[in-house]
Amino acid sequence: MAKKSSRNTRGRIVAAAWQLFYEQGYENTTVDEIVESSETSKGSFYHYFGGKDALLGTLSDLFDEKYESLQETMDPNMPALEQLLFLNSELFRLIENSVSLDLLARLLSTQLVTSGEKHLLNHKRTYYRLLRRIIAQGQERGEIAKHRSVSELVKRYTLCERALLYDWCLCSGEYSLRDYAAQVMPIFLCDFSPDFPSSLRPERKPYHTSL
Repeated sequence: MAKKSSRNTRGRIVAAAWQLFYEQGYENTTVDEIVESSETSKGSFYHYFGGKDALLGTLSDLFDEKYESLQETMDPNMPALEQLLFLNSELFRLIENSVSLDLLARLLSTQLVTSGEKHLLNHKRTYYRLLRRIIAQGQERGEIAKHRSVSELVKRYTLCERALLYDWCLCSGEYSLRDYAAQVMPIFLCDFSPDFPSSLRPERKPYHTSL
């Protein structure tokens, strides 16, 4: 119970911080405002974070908090491909409504050059665990083709999401991320379907993956 309470406190701080960054900008947001909005204490804040700058590395935490809540509400009987599209839609809704485009672009760019931990590629995240479970269940139920491993399919799905995020940032958010993804993600996921003609599948070649 203590562990869950601790996670909830940290999660509230992260969620409140990113909402404030979105509404009034990173530079204009103070630690006191984050503490007040999260209904925590300054002691709790500094227990988890050395300062406001430390919150810039918590974007993946914000995403995973969302996935944790979606796991509780999503119908497990929903077809696997529909689950994947639902998760993508809800994540991109969160990004459009809660994440400053400026900060998102800055964080994505630092992930390209950082020599430290790449938070978005941490395969222990809720994000990756949930995707592996959905795809594995989809293969067991015959809803997802078995011509590729679960790890390969997870890699392809996450690659598509990152491509859409990077393109949206490159285009300065000039279109709705969520609406555009709703159009193109089903195309990306055609190869996942057992009904997709085998003659149209690209030849399977080995490639590096750490999944």
